[in-house]
Amino acid sequence: MGIPIRKEERAFTYADYKLWPDGERWELIDGAAYDMSPAPNRRHQGIVGTILGELYQFLQDKPCDVYVAPFDVRLAAGKDAADDEIINVVQPDVSVFCSEEKLDDAGAVAAPDIAAEVLSPYTSVKDQREKLALYERFGVKEYWIIDPANQTLSVYSLSGIAAGGSETGGSYSKPAVYGPEDTFTSSVVEGFQLKLADVFG
Repeated sequence: MGIPIRKEERAFTYADYKLWPDGERWELIDGAAYDMSPAPNRRHQGIVGTILGELYQFLQDKPCDVYVAPFDVRLAAGKDAADDEIINVVQPDVSVFCSEEKLDDAGAVAAPDIAAEVLSPYTSVKDQREKLALYERFGVKEYWIIDPANQTLSVYSLSGIAAGGSETGGSYSKPAVYGPEDTFTSSVVEGFQLKLADVFG
């Protein structure tokens, strides 16, 4: 798990984050800074590339865009929050946004419709605990957790989300789990299917 190793008596904000060296990769979750090192391994990147490619091809004529890390996603109470008020900045391995209003030149200013994380030994606990809770709270409609070691895709789907994708009124149901022999169909991007044999092949 990435350990928050930048420690002070206060929470870090996006204003702090922007001052850190360009060669470093960090995430902020409720003001705690998580180091994103070391770099992901080859298998991790291969899986990310497959998912990105499948989504990119499918979304060519759709009103949604797909992005791959590093891509800053700022999560705050409102999209007009000041930099020194934002204490959540994450970099999902793959993210899908179906509203242009959620994006700006610096990245994203609101929760993605889909966030996908590929587990690695260094980030596994954070992805399944802190990020799961964060994505639920801020209204990520589908959260995909891909486990290369066990060759599974766990999909958390948001139910009862409030209008406008606010951080209240929605909770994740028990995850649907898929294996290498399965094909997953998204409920957020209509018609999108992902063959797990291609992901884990």
